[in-house]
Amino acid sequence: MPRRFDPDDGRLVVIVGSGAGGGTLGNELTQKGIRTLILEAGPRIEREQHVDDEGQSFAQLTWLDKRTTSGSWAVAKSNPNFPAWTCKVVDGTTVHWAGCSLRFQEHEFQTKDVYGDIPGADLLNWPLTLGDIEAYYDKAEDKMGVTGTHGIPLHDACNNQIVMAAGAKKVGYREYSTGNMAINSCPRDGRPATNQDGFCFQGIRSNAKWSTLNTEIPKGEATGNLEVRPQCQVLRIEHDNFGKVTGLVYADEQGKHQRQRARIVCVACNSIETPRLLLNSATSKYPDGLANYSGQVGRNYMRHTSGAVWATFDKPVRMHRGITMAGCIKDERYHKPDREFVGGYYMETIHLGLSFLAGAIANSSDFRGWGREYTSVMEAYENMAGMWLVGEDMPQATNCVTLHPTEKDQFGMPIPNIHVDDHVNDIAMRTHAYERGAMVYDAVGATRIIRVPEGLAAHNLGTCRQSRRPEDGVCNKWGQTHEVENLFISDGSQFTTSAAANRTLTIVALAIRQADYIADQLTKQNI
Repeated sequence: MPRRFDPDDGRLVVIVGSGAGGGTLGNELTQKGIRTLILEAGPRIEREQHVDDEGQSFAQLTWLDKRTTSGSWAVAKSNPNFPAWTCKVVDGTTVHWAGCSLRFQEHEFQTKDVYGDIPGADLLNWPLTLGDIEAYYDKAEDKMGVTGTHGIPLHDACNNQIVMAAGAKKVGYREYSTGNMAINSCPRDGRPATNQDGFCFQGIRSNAKWSTLNTEIPKGEATGNLEVRPQCQVLRIEHDNFGKVTGLVYADEQGKHQRQRARIVCVACNSIETPRLLLNSATSKYPDGLANYSGQVGRNYMRHTSGAVWATFDKPVRMHRGITMAGCIKDERYHKPDREFVGGYYMETIHLGLSFLAGAIANSSDFRGWGREYTSVMEAYENMAGMWLVGEDMPQATNCVTLHPTEKDQFGMPIPNIHVDDHVNDIAMRTHAYERGAMVYDAVGATRIIRVPEGLAAHNLGTCRQSRRPEDGVCNKWGQTHEVENLFISDGSQFTTSAAANRTLTIVALAIRQADYIADQLTKQNI
């Protein structure tokens, strides 16, 4: 029988969210003998129930609750009530990610010192360095089976990557390969190697891709110390007269309010829902929201500077046959101020099914609605290659998640509003990346280049950032909130800056590190 903890058991560590941060943290704590409960807002959909169909998978896994937007970013116009793509299921968004697992660079932890004062940006050095986290990157890569690390072979290149690599070589790039992916290139950890069928993005039915549902959660449950309670949306976190967290109130599957006591609460809901929960937990003691002494909860929302470049060729590429994010060009990731922007970016191969690609390209400035020119591109689907651009974006205090003043969700709680204005640095980086992406494909004979603007925010970061000083952020270098000692931030919300790399590897590394800290503090009875 699955473990079921008593609602009045105040000795538990309770984690809100089961994705890269929450699911990993839950397993790490239980392996140390710490009794842990994960509350997940969505249902538990086992991998055998996942579907190899983009549209069906999107409907099955996505967080579809209404959100609102403001600001000048493109998403506020294209998707005003659905600005971010996250998942509402046990496993969080690790059930629907591409697997790209890259480390931050040393300078990306110290951007305030390296980049200097950037007008309009709210840069801050992380309270930790690459040296503080390197050992945890090692553990995360080994746990996730990241190709190209620790002797794990790289994947064979599919056609989409072969095209991009050929273009990269011709324009003089040197750092391009099929690594580094948390998708098995050979059987490992009781899971098979990928067969490169093109469905390693949506769901984990093939079981080749790392996710918390197929690795962390079952391993934690096997210890007898972990309970995962699905369809339990946490509404607020409670505290005592001394300001320490005592438990949570959540709505269960029937919508009934339940109370769960806790010794420690770790919030890992993603960078939109995490600040929303803290703000919705306001009380007379914490009138501006829980752990919000600094006023930083919800501020400095980031989602990476992004866009896509698609190219058509006179011969078939069949980009859909292979891993979705099959390779990466790393040469532009460095900080090179002579490019007239700070920070860097990656070029990562990507493919979409015909229906999703049709929607994406329809938003390109190269087309004006539907017509013969548009359909001619769709007819060339078999001859297309594609890359996604992902780079560091500037934190801005005014880019923020706030509570909507009037609109509420099905539980009567204010819904989040996401406000974003692009920084001039983001715009300059995106322009440069478009030019370089087009250059790569032109070098190998592209017949047409299509530049597609950013879509739904998929790399949500910041809003509860780490800081050395309490007045500058929400939590310390362990993710422990400055204001409430037994409350932790355990997801990408704690990122001080975004860096250029995809976020998941760093979230996992921080979760492993946080588990060590929590266990140590419990042993010393400091919490």
